[in-house]
Amino acid sequence: MKIYLSQDAVARALGADAVAAELARHDVELIRVGSRGMTWLEPLAEVEINGVRHAFGPVTVSDVPALLAGTLDGHGPTEEIPFFANQTRLTFQRCGVIDPLDLDAYRAHGGLTGLERALDMDGLGVVEEAKASGLRGRGGAGFPTGIKWETVAKAEADQKYIVCNADEGDSGTFADRMIMEGDPFSLIEGMAIAGVGVGATKGYVYLRSEYPDAIRVMKAAVEVARAQGVLGSSLLGKGPAFDMEIRVGAGAYVCGEETSLLNSLEGKRGVVRAKPPLPALEGFLGKPTVVNNVISLATIPVIFEKGAAHYANFGLGRSKGTIPLQIAGNVKYGGLYEIAFGLPLGEIVNDIAGGTRSGRPVKAVQVGGPLGAYFAPHQFDTPFGYEEFDGAGGLIGHAGLTVFDDTADMLGMARFAMEFCAVESCGKCTPCRIGAVRGVETIDRIAAGDMAAKELLTDLCETMTDGSLCALGGFTPYPVMSAMTLFPEDFAGAREAAE
Repeated sequence: MKIYLSQDAVARALGADAVAAELARHDVELIRVGSRGMTWLEPLAEVEINGVRHAFGPVTVSDVPALLAGTLDGHGPTEEIPFFANQTRLTFQRCGVIDPLDLDAYRAHGGLTGLERALDMDGLGVVEEAKASGLRGRGGAGFPTGIKWETVAKAEADQKYIVCNADEGDSGTFADRMIMEGDPFSLIEGMAIAGVGVGATKGYVYLRSEYPDAIRVMKAAVEVARAQGVLGSSLLGKGPAFDMEIRVGAGAYVCGEETSLLNSLEGKRGVVRAKPPLPALEGFLGKPTVVNNVISLATIPVIFEKGAAHYANFGLGRSKGTIPLQIAGNVKYGGLYEIAFGLPLGEIVNDIAGGTRSGRPVKAVQVGGPLGAYFAPHQFDTPFGYEEFDGAGGLIGHAGLTVFDDTADMLGMARFAMEFCAVESCGKCTPCRIGAVRGVETIDRIAAGDMAAKELLTDLCETMTDGSLCALGGFTPYPVMSAMTLFPEDFAGAREAAE
């Protein structure tokens, strides 16, 4: 009897290891895999029946006898569950399917095909393929990946680097963690292809300390890849040298900003650097450096496996390919949902996520993490794309969606945004360092009934947007202003509401 059991951090937090220990007492072939992304079913166990994997979950230790006897109620074939069946899985095609550290299984499911193709191309060809795919940075900025690679490729230097930004700090996001825990070789392969393209021989993954499972899996995967000749003095034994290391950061939110990350990686204080120079020209240790997000790099292998045109065929306008939506908050069906750009926001919230878990009406959805704008139901026809969200006054960011029902206090959420910025600010620039503190105080004045403070808050947000060195201070006004604009009744103030 072959059973696949999730070892994703969410599944483990919900008791997956105890289920695994109980299964180990019986005569079964147990394979620990990453998550399929359906978090409401974790711990998810899949039993292979006539070559098809059937889903059971959430599974507890007490369910094991019935699971083994074939009498436990399940959900049918895993890939026919509506939440999963309607996805377009490219980046996450292997996540939850294979043992994350089984390189042979990775190869059997298309892994390393992209690297082998890249090794038959010159660096310019690799960069052009990345450009043709239309892939944009999935970390939040949405900058074209191929253009960044081209800048580094054209820079002259005796050493170049590939740095993976795995400092996934946005609340309600978990795609980076899931891919590192469930399919780490895709990230390794993507970094190697980037190295071939720009002429870099060394890579670093900057991983936040709050992800102990991802750290463990990534370190083990690098060792496996090195031992089996994927990494090292010659990629796959026929290409240039490329090796990599896993570096663990202390968990500062601002180190998700690329220049702060580079400072931290160099052993310095994690504060923002002024630009120029760009990291693509003077990055890690002053050398040309590609800094890409986990999902950006983990998507590269499938682009090179299936071709840039195949990938670019998905999406909407300039938003090419697929996007891993991370659905969280007050929803029935939370988890990861990979789909082509272009779905209306309302379809994501009401159909895919199933509306609120509480059963109450949806009041707001924050898209893009703690710095993302709030969207109200009348905006739910907005297509999920970079330009489309920008035109609606929002941003996609890392594609995290947090749903709130009609009990949410939007003034309180705006205050949280300012407080978050005040706590996480690196202190380098005044608009962020001081502005966020003043923002909390100003919102408290509004809550107490000082309506004149609304204009002051607007001016403060404009100053933070225009004057901050990085997106932390520059984007904090998005949730604040969208909350105040869309939900003015929550900003009426105690005195005004009483009147």
